[in-house]
Amino acid sequence: MNVYFISGLGADRQAFEKIRLPERYRIHHLDWIKNEKNESLESYARRLAAHVDTSRPFALVGLSMGGMIATAMTQYIRPAKTILISSLGSPAEFPPLLKFARLTHIHRIIPAFLFNHPNVFAHFFFGAKSKNEKRIMDYIITRSDARFVKWSIGAILNWNGKARPHHLYHIHGEKDKILPIHYTRPTAVVKNGSHFMVWTKAAEVSRLLAAALA
Repeated sequence: MNVYFISGLGADRQAFEKIRLPERYRIHHLDWIKNEKNESLESYARRLAAHVDTSRPFALVGLSMGGMIATAMTQYIRPAKTILISSLGSPAEFPPLLKFARLTHIHRIIPAFLFNHPNVFAHFFFGAKSKNEKRIMDYIITRSDARFVKWSIGAILNWNGKARPHHLYHIHGEKDKILPIHYTRPTAVVKNGSHFMVWTKAAEVSRLLAAALA
């Protein structure tokens, strides 16, 4: 089966570098494409879905924002499995901070260049603790396109997804500070897992992914 991975906000395929799957799965990465001006999350998901080979069985795996994109993509294509990691199944699961930002549009007044500068708050919220984890986190942040990240935040806040699709398989960290677990309904919980658990708990996440795909 082809398995398509979609990374999180501001990250690239390197976010999945430590994830391992059995050899029977062929891994593909859906890299971010350039957004159109004022494009919605749903429109972006539809364009990204065009890069998936739907002629054979496939699965989608989305990390954080990538999980929201994967969920939106299921309106246009029919994966055999849709797996979310550290993500949400619908806007109804937004934590209070995101709901506040959605109402106030406060992200619009933040200068774009601030979205790709490493800082201690990013380390704290993403759960990066060791020097190596912080180094990788900083590398991801500095490589990100600040304007794309700012658009992404707006697209998330304006996401018009309805009820959570029933077919989702959702892996979430017990200690996620970005998207706290008690606002969502995961299928599987990673003990002490943070929002950055694809790195910090890669072996456990890989095991759960393989089980979900099977």
